[in-house]
Amino acid sequence: MEEAPLVLVEEDDGILIVTLNRPEKYNALSIAMVRTISDAVDRLRDTPTIKVMLIRARGKYFSAGADLKEGSHQRPTTGSGIREMHRRMPSDMRRIWDEIEAVEKPFVVAHQGPCVGGGLELSLSCDFRLASEHARYAFPEGKFAILPATNGVSRLTRLVGAAWARYLIMANKDVDANRALMMGLVHEVFPAESFEEDVLAFCRHLAQQNGEQMGTAKIAIELARDLGAHQAASVERLANSALMLGPESQQARNAHLQSIGSGKKEG
Repeated sequence: MEEAPLVLVEEDDGILIVTLNRPEKYNALSIAMVRTISDAVDRLRDTPTIKVMLIRARGKYFSAGADLKEGSHQRPTTGSGIREMHRRMPSDMRRIWDEIEAVEKPFVVAHQGPCVGGGLELSLSCDFRLASEHARYAFPEGKFAILPATNGVSRLTRLVGAAWARYLIMANKDVDANRALMMGLVHEVFPAESFEEDVLAFCRHLAQQNGEQMGTAKIAIELARDLGAHQAASVERLANSALMLGPESQQARNAHLQSIGSGKKEG
C-alpha cells in the first residue's frame, strides 16, 4: 500500500493549500517536508493565478518542530561549526522562511493545535497567523539548554516585543491561543468546530484583494518597522506614487466614483 505524502499540496480557486500530513509524528518537520514547502513557495511566487498560500496541518499538532532524529549525528564539535550549521541548516529552513517573508504575496498559517519549535519559526515568517482555540505556542529549546535556531529569537522579538520573547524563550513558558492573541502573536482565534471554514473564508477574502497593493504593502510595512518615522513616511509616498499611477488603481477609483454618482442619482 502506497504511503500518503508527508505534505499535501492542492490549489483551490487562487489559494495554494499546503497541509502537513505526518500526524503520527506530530508533524515534526523532516528535510523532505521542508523541501516540499519550498517547492510550494516557488510555485506561489511564479504562478500569477495563485494569490494566497495557506499552510495548515492534520492531526493533534500543527507541528512539534524540526525532526530531531534527522541529522543529529552530524552535529559539529566547535562553536564556529555550529554557527555555520545554523546559518545554512541541512534542510535549508532559514532560506525558505526568509523567502516566505520576501515573496510579495500573502502567506497564511492555520494552527489547529500546538505549534512549537521549528513549526513556530515557520509560522513567524508568515504574514497572517490564525489559531483554533485548541492551539498552544512554545519554544521548548530551553529544555535542551539552547535557543531557537532559525530566526526564532529575532522574528519573535520583532513581532511581540522583548518582554514576551523573554517569557517564551528565557522562561520556557508556553501560551494558549487567547494569550497569543493578546500578545500579538496571532491575528484571530476561531472556534474549533468552525476553524477550517473560518480559515478558508479569510484566505478567500485575501485572494479577492488587489495583488499589487498587497505586495507593495508587504514591502512598505517591513521597511516602516525598521525605519524612523520620517523615512517610513517617504516609503509610503514612494509606494503610493507607483500604485496611484497604475491602471488597476485608476480603474478602481473610477468605478467607485461612478457607483457614488449613480447612487446619488437614484436618491
